[in-house]
Amino acid sequence: MKIGILGTGEIGTTLARTFGARGHDVDVANSRGPETIGSAVREFGARAVTAEEAVQGKDVVILSVPFARVPDVAGLFAFVPEETVVIDTSNYFPQLGGPVDAVEQGQVESLWVAEQLGRPVVKAWNAALAGTLRTKGVPAGTPDRIALPVAADSGEARRVGMRLVDESGFDPYDAGVLADSWRQQPMTPAYCTELGLGELGPALAAADRTEAPRRRDRQMARLAALTFTPTLDQTVELNRSLHR
Repeated sequence: MKIGILGTGEIGTTLARTFGARGHDVDVANSRGPETIGSAVREFGARAVTAEEAVQGKDVVILSVPFARVPDVAGLFAFVPEETVVIDTSNYFPQLGGPVDAVEQGQVESLWVAEQLGRPVVKAWNAALAGTLRTKGVPAGTPDRIALPVAADSGEARRVGMRLVDESGFDPYDAGVLADSWRQQPMTPAYCTELGLGELGPALAAADRTEAPRRRDRQMARLAALTFTPTLDQTVELNRSLHR
């Protein structure tokens, strides 16, 4: 596939390396220009390009920018063909990017993203920590493989997203339409808890739409109060502890 990635944070970088190593044709861009993209991002063949080049002529564009920055890149999608699959990896944390009124009033995060871009999106890779994506992907069929939810209104776009999640080392789970993707937002039971395929469905079903934002805010305060930096496994355990 021809894949464009907008964003060179931890998730964008990991996906650029992963799909480059898998043999996909990968272009990656950030807001500062291709000359600022380091060799680690390009190690497995991904090319550093401008943001405009990253979204043109692609089968898939992965949007991996901070949630609050989505409106800043929306103009790039004005001439992206309808058949291009756009995948949103972002999550809404008002403590980090400031409040978004529509989301505060209950709009589903990725529906807000789709509204900003003026086109449908697929929700994927948002329910895993960057460290999980970087270190815990394993081949299909490996026992205890971590599963990740994928939501989209288009069945074909969802299948593309699921294929790429599988290639990134995780079992894809069909999480239905975008309006239900709140079930994989922070801090629902499916969010960054490293569940297997058999556990993920019940976790999505157990999500509480009213309680999730409250848990998110409590968890952010809890993490901010720690006097040490938790490891990946400690962070996963903290997330799991919210739902016991």
